[in-house]
Amino acid sequence: MKQEIDAIDLFCGAGGLTRGLLEAGINVRAGVDCDPACRYPYAHNNNSFFLEKKIEDLKAKELTTYFDDSKIRLLAGCAPCQPFSKYSQGRDTSKDDKWGLLHHFAKLIKQLKPELVTMENVPEVIKHSVFSDFIDELKKLKYHLDYKVVDCRYYGLPQSRHRLVLIASKLGEIKIPKATHNEENFISVKDAIGSLPKLKAGQQDKNDPLHICARLSELNLTRIRQSKPGGTWRDWDPELVAACHQGEKGKTYGSVYGRMTWDAPAPTMTTQCFGFGNGRFGHPKQDRAISLREAAIFQSFPPDYQFTAPDGQVYMKVVGRLIGNAVPVRLGEVIGKTLVEHTKLHTSFH
Repeated sequence: MKQEIDAIDLFCGAGGLTRGLLEAGINVRAGVDCDPACRYPYAHNNNSFFLEKKIEDLKAKELTTYFDDSKIRLLAGCAPCQPFSKYSQGRDTSKDDKWGLLHHFAKLIKQLKPELVTMENVPEVIKHSVFSDFIDELKKLKYHLDYKVVDCRYYGLPQSRHRLVLIASKLGEIKIPKATHNEENFISVKDAIGSLPKLKAGQQDKNDPLHICARLSELNLTRIRQSKPGGTWRDWDPELVAACHQGEKGKTYGSVYGRMTWDAPAPTMTTQCFGFGNGRFGHPKQDRAISLREAAIFQSFPPDYQFTAPDGQVYMKVVGRLIGNAVPVRLGEVIGKTLVEHTKLHTSFH
């Protein structure tokens, strides 16, 4: 007998993980996030309820109302990763409120005891005690679990993105799935965005408000015209190189002000991925930074996924944050399919 999985997505953001779970055939009853900017994209695109609330203020009994008569319950979450990120190395993040979010996640698991759990985060979280505490709590609760740092290119994402993925189950042994792709069939930048309409710097497509890219100063226009796909600012005429890159330390930052390469996956999408100077976010062929739509596609959101209401203003920083912080839809789908197959295997005889 088929056992359907019902899920609640904690730290749901704009809905990347939720959309992937839905694609895998999992019913996502609700998403929880404290960022009001997530409400429209989450609810509009996924037909799931959005609860605007801090995880610290969330009670287990609130979640039971969404699980209702669920037979197989999945509690999913990607706690904000800023304190653990490599971009925070060297800074004192010990007082960051986000440190405790995994503890709150574990507390809800302990109270609800869902049949399935999944968590996604930056690889660096493994080094911290909050993660080992999280693992210890799951083991005390008698969960079978597996976790691994995965390179999302090997699962069909057109982007180089390394993430820690954890899956846990009370039903039986469970394993992170094997790769679905290899170097010979990685999804390239051209595969992903090659058919999108051309834009000039600062332009917005009339048919898709999200296909909009940042303006460039005359200096940065000159710089990007001298930028080679896959190259660095070292390819420029010397007078174009920023002063901060001329010192010994600055010379090591070769990946900023870079163009992507058509025939390879994109670099990791960050919350600043719309800015030419923020990484290798220059379009491979056009003299501009990538558009928000292109960034969303690299995160494997559907090409018609809406981040702002039709009559709303597209704020680059807000939408960039939503896109950069999202769990890639494709990764969510891979996780979801693994949980669906696992559930079929372990409930077929019950």
